[in-house]
Amino acid sequence: MLVAEQAARRAARVGVVDVCTAAVAALPVSGAGLSAMSRTGPSHPLCSTDDISEQLEELQLTLGEGPCVDAFLHGSAVLTPDLLTRDLQDRWMVFAEAALEAGARAVFALPLQMGAISPGVLDLYARVPVRLNAEELADALAFADLATLVLLDTRNDETGGSRSAPAEDLGAYRAEIDQASGILTVQLGVGIEEAFVRLRAYAYAQGRRLADVAADVVARRLRFSPDTEPDQADDET
Repeated sequence: MLVAEQAARRAARVGVVDVCTAAVAALPVSGAGLSAMSRTGPSHPLCSTDDISEQLEELQLTLGEGPCVDAFLHGSAVLTPDLLTRDLQDRWMVFAEAALEAGARAVFALPLQMGAISPGVLDLYARVPVRLNAEELADALAFADLATLVLLDTRNDETGGSRSAPAEDLGAYRAEIDQASGILTVQLGVGIEEAFVRLRAYAYAQGRRLADVAADVVARRLRFSPDTEPDQADDET
């Protein structure tokens, strides 16, 4: 099996990075990424197979919109064969343009589900317009099912692959974003959800990773003021 072969090459137990790599090898796509998702906090990229898939995971995390977000919220696959389609550009006005600029033309988001548990989303992208036929879609859904099992079994403790983060790093990633959001609730006098929105808006406007902005807030290098625009802050360095 492709997934087992990928793990064997790494001389490691099967992890989500192997599922992503195998999906790219088996399907007419250019790359894959996977994010852990939560209804009570920000999503967390777990792995990606190339620079573009890494950008797509980060974009959706920062913007809070895109096929990955919709797939998680609605619990069903979101298939976008061509991001240049007009209704898709209206649906994700910011993400669609940013994804196209990153090099993606088609994106397929498949929710990871087991009963009532929904731990994340598997994203596949292609550099050209692509439609998955019935057999290919069935294979993609099978990879998503396998990713669910692997993710729940390993509890995010995968460490292999240069683009896959160890569990302790992912925990720190989320903790810092949560801490920064908490700091902003005090600085801005708003609730935690609004604070996270402001954090995301600033990261996108500045073209920076959400985690890097959060680190600056926590380290007091960056301060937000109620009197500034949502995408602005004060640099305290």
